[in-house]
Amino acid sequence: MLIIFKSDASADVIMLGDAGKQVIAAMGKDPADAKGIVTVEQLPAAITSLQAAIEEDRARQTERTEAEEAADREEGRTGMAAPVSLAQRAWPLLDMLQQAQKEKVPVVWGV
Repeated sequence: MLIIFKSDASADVIMLGDAGKQVIAAMGKDPADAKGIVTVEQLPAAITSLQAAIEEDRARQTERTEAEEAADREEGRTGMAAPVSLAQRAWPLLDMLQQAQKEKVPVVWGV
């Protein structure tokens, strides 16, 4: 399942279902809802929440132990096969939210 985030402020942001639901939850919205909106009034809180989730994910990545990194190498999860972090997945949506805030337009998905 794809989740397509739309706003008049920028190009669409497309995510696979699980990653999309993760960022929806990080914005403080219900990831179980197939359709949603971040209104102009809700944009500052959504941006703050998503930024906090990105920072938490980055901190978690820097705290990885040598054993965790060795296990990833052993499993072949390095280079192009390395898992994509929330921080990497969320930045296009964060940019969309910031552009939407500047232009005072909402962000929607599932419509």
